[in-house]
Amino acid sequence: MVDGVQFRLLGPVGVWHAGRRLGPATGPQRTVLAALLLDAGRTVPERRLVHALWGEARPQGAAETVRGHVARLRRMVVPLGGPEVTDARDGFCLSVHRRQVDLYRFRELVRRASAGDRDPERAAALLRSALALWHGPALADVAGRWLPEEVAPGLDEERLSAVEKRAEFELLLGRHQEVASELRTLVAQHPLRERLLALLMAALQRSGARADALAVYRRARERFAEDLGIEPGGQLRRMYEAIIGGRELPLELVGGDLRAGLVGQATVPEPLPIPHQLPPDTEAFTGREAELAALDGMFPASGPRPSGRAAVCVITGAGGVGKTALAVHWAYQARKRFPDGQFYVDLLGFGPTQLARPPAETVRLFLDALGVPPQRIPVSVEAQVGLYRSLMTGRRMLILLDNAADSEQVRPLLPGAPGCLVLVTSRVEPTALVAAEGARTLPLDVLSAAQSRELLLRRLAARQVAADEGVVGDVVSRCAGLPLALSIVAARAQARPGFGLEALIGGLDGAVSGLDVFDGGDPATNVRTVFSWSYRALSREAARLFRLLGLLRGPEISVAGAASLAGVPVRQANRLLAELSRAHLTVERSPGRYGWHDLLWVYARELTEAQDSGVERQEARHRLFDHYLTSAVTGAEYLDEHHRIPLVPAPPRPGVTPARITDEAQARAWFGREYPLLLAATRQAQLLGFDAHAWQLASVLRGYLTQQGLLEDQAASHRIALTAAGRAGDANALAHAHLGLGQALTRLGSDEEADAHLGSALALFAETGNLIGQAVSHIYLSMLQDRDGDYATGLHHNERALLLYRQAGHRSGEARSMNNIGWCHAQLGSYEMALRCCEEALDIQREQGNLAGEAAALDSLGYIHHLMGRHEQAIDYYEQALRWRRHARRVPAALTLSRLGEAQLAAGRRAAGLATLRRALALLDEMAPGEAAPVRARIAELTGERQPQDVADG
Repeated sequence: MVDGVQFRLLGPVGVWHAGRRLGPATGPQRTVLAALLLDAGRTVPERRLVHALWGEARPQGAAETVRGHVARLRRMVVPLGGPEVTDARDGFCLSVHRRQVDLYRFRELVRRASAGDRDPERAAALLRSALALWHGPALADVAGRWLPEEVAPGLDEERLSAVEKRAEFELLLGRHQEVASELRTLVAQHPLRERLLALLMAALQRSGARADALAVYRRARERFAEDLGIEPGGQLRRMYEAIIGGRELPLELVGGDLRAGLVGQATVPEPLPIPHQLPPDTEAFTGREAELAALDGMFPASGPRPSGRAAVCVITGAGGVGKTALAVHWAYQARKRFPDGQFYVDLLGFGPTQLARPPAETVRLFLDALGVPPQRIPVSVEAQVGLYRSLMTGRRMLILLDNAADSEQVRPLLPGAPGCLVLVTSRVEPTALVAAEGARTLPLDVLSAAQSRELLLRRLAARQVAADEGVVGDVVSRCAGLPLALSIVAARAQARPGFGLEALIGGLDGAVSGLDVFDGGDPATNVRTVFSWSYRALSREAARLFRLLGLLRGPEISVAGAASLAGVPVRQANRLLAELSRAHLTVERSPGRYGWHDLLWVYARELTEAQDSGVERQEARHRLFDHYLTSAVTGAEYLDEHHRIPLVPAPPRPGVTPARITDEAQARAWFGREYPLLLAATRQAQLLGFDAHAWQLASVLRGYLTQQGLLEDQAASHRIALTAAGRAGDANALAHAHLGLGQALTRLGSDEEADAHLGSALALFAETGNLIGQAVSHIYLSMLQDRDGDYATGLHHNERALLLYRQAGHRSGEARSMNNIGWCHAQLGSYEMALRCCEEALDIQREQGNLAGEAAALDSLGYIHHLMGRHEQAIDYYEQALRWRRHARRVPAALTLSRLGEAQLAAGRRAAGLATLRRALALLDEMAPGEAAPVRARIAELTGERQPQDVADG
């Protein structure tokens, strides 16, 4: 419950106290109040209030009139204990707590609903509470044109999005008829809104009204053709096709289908790649006939199950029991049933490092395998999951999720439509998957004595078995049917054909201390003993490397990383890793990259703690962190050549081998392979007191994570860096950590927190005399001001950045600032000055060979020419910018497209302009939903979609 003075924007604008509306009495006063509330707690420039009231037709005495409205507002709220309305430089600030404003309460409830989307009942309730705050169209009774035409459509769009999200949760809860009833009214008001139409079709279909659902599509198709001259978009068509075909309804098409082009434009999708990711089959696979038959029954060759959803099977059992071997072996036998390919990923659920692979990372791997370019992958995890499920619709694929930690790690990876089989291996019972997803379980026990004997006989040389026939039974008994143990024994025997089996198992009775958690209660079920057989046969150098691998916090290592860990040359590391691989103590998962079973990692960790001194372990960790940091610094120089803040770490320790990176392509590939390990190394370095490594690793990762849109990872790594830097008391380290965190938060839309961190970075870089660091801080502070429409303050930040870059002799940075200055001048109406700045920026970027900077300058020049009425010149500049941005991340390209569309419209090319705006909207909906509302409102304005009241009273 909220007490005291309350403010409303979601409907008629007003001040409320004790359940009674106090005013304001006039439209202009309500406009001033609304403008102050929309920037609650911040100074609103007086000129913005003037513009809100009169636009360009500013009357004489406008400023005095605004001050009078503010004074009356102050007299209304302050006597009741309401917030202060303070005069600030060139403006006014309403210091209201956000819980007193219905708009901010609405947004907080929507945010909480999104954060709690694993509980549909709670999420739906939160959204109902949020929507109850609405009392009509946003800003319903204000004066002037700016708020109703420029601001209200975006707020109404937030309401519609919340309605749609609530409808999704209600459908998940089975309230199909209630949803259908509500959505019919909304669809009548928004007949061209595809998401509403799709949800209504789903609600009708699930209510048993299939004919009504199809009728909705037919009417929508006629309306699209009549009003817009186009066909419905891919989302609506796929919903229609799913209903016609009796398939699972594709409710989670977040981000749309990347294979589609312009909405309504006939396109031929490029065929998606067919991934074949299964690891090699086990050569001597033995037994498991009943389990193989059970898997065949769960997904017969005749096709998908009639339930309309993807089949899910979870193979459960203890570590080392052969879950992965069974899953892979059956997958090879059944792969012809999945003509669209097979995914495989190790979810790392039971690696003792507790670094289970997050679902977001797995979805990214799947999107990569499906051929989606990094720049076309949405920013948010929810949108990535939706895109993955969209691309899986209509495909017949096998998805093998190995080593899952729990059901929550798996659920986001489940396709939303039939035709696929998800095969999971896990050590835990998947209760949630069984209850919520209809998964079936397949428990896996140890091999029988006969199957264990057959496995050994298949792996060992005939003469060796014949010579030791009496010992085979003893080996089978001691290995207790554990396939992992049997495989290690067989590998040792194969490597030493001259040894008898009796000699190979002789160490069992004298086992070293060890893996208590995997001790079955007697020597026959002690996995540590089995591991010790192979370890004792290693050369001294290979045994040392194996022990040191227990210091890692990641699932694999490169040859150069292993060389650094051990402090040996690469050639020697190659030889030692090959020896470990032959002994089945590591496996070469891809060329030059080695991994291991998690039980082996525990064994290695025990050995290094028992046999290597604390000093040697600390030196090995130091070398590995040096390897990662030195390699990452080199890679970052290629990835972010023009805007990187120079970082000079301490020289690496003797014995460190950096990765070989000689160009941008190699740098990008290296980061792509290593970034999960670099994130893990950042965490481990901070935990172990390697503070300099922790903050520097985060800093050099910043450019790659930004380019790939991995903003949550960037924020998390820089929070770790902030802890390490604070403990070290290093001002330069703190500056880098604050900057990286502020940059990530800026792009994530957390403006207030971003502003605080960027302000701290600026102060610390000034304290340490880092000119480029100060300049970059100013650049990102200007982005925050630009987002708020405070271009004068943004101009100030960019002018400061320009001076700092010039002092540092940084030409590309100088051009970046000059372009931003031109942009601010354009926003403030100084077009000739804006042109001069951006043309100078363009010349410098071309001189420096900075293609991204050149595209930004071309985009700005297009915008300025458009504002000056030179529409054909603007179109030319925008098209040049798009040529350079075709390989860039899609948000800059989308924003350029939106401006190109406006220029085409102004030049009289209505059809082309509308089509271009639709392309921009499709990209923004995928990658930056927060930027999409103005484009959506503009399209609605052009097509006449928006009615006087867009939304029924909630």
